[in-house]
Amino acid sequence: MKPRIVIPTVSPDAYQALMNLESYISKTSLTPTHKELIKIRASQINGCAFCINMHTADARKYGETEQRIYLISAWREADIYTEEEKAILALTEEVTLISNHVSEETYQNAARLFDEKYLAEIILAIITINSWNRFAITTGLRAV
Repeated sequence: MKPRIVIPTVSPDAYQALMNLESYISKTSLTPTHKELIKIRASQINGCAFCINMHTADARKYGETEQRIYLISAWREADIYTEEEKAILALTEEVTLISNHVSEETYQNAARLFDEKYLAEIILAIITINSWNRFAITTGLRAV
């Protein structure tokens, strides 16, 4: 692949704005498991090898099991995720595939399980990883 733009060099203020959003997400009340489930599932859907590689490694550091990591893409058929985790994964899929819109059923299920603050943090985490996926894919970041 030919070299592509290096946004942190060309547009450091824009890159810093995205880093600030990531910093905000890191300080939320979201559990490490919830954050990594969001990051892995969105990255799988978007086909971002760089982010899948990073976030599966991070999930392992936080104690996530190999089995749960392997089954994230088939979470509906796996009985190893909690009701809350399934709601987060469903919302992650629908926000990531936003052209299909977020269904009322998915949104209301998440709203039933989480208070408004936690739900806002989930949505912002989904938006943030989708931004990073697009950043990595467009600029040609590669998994090591």
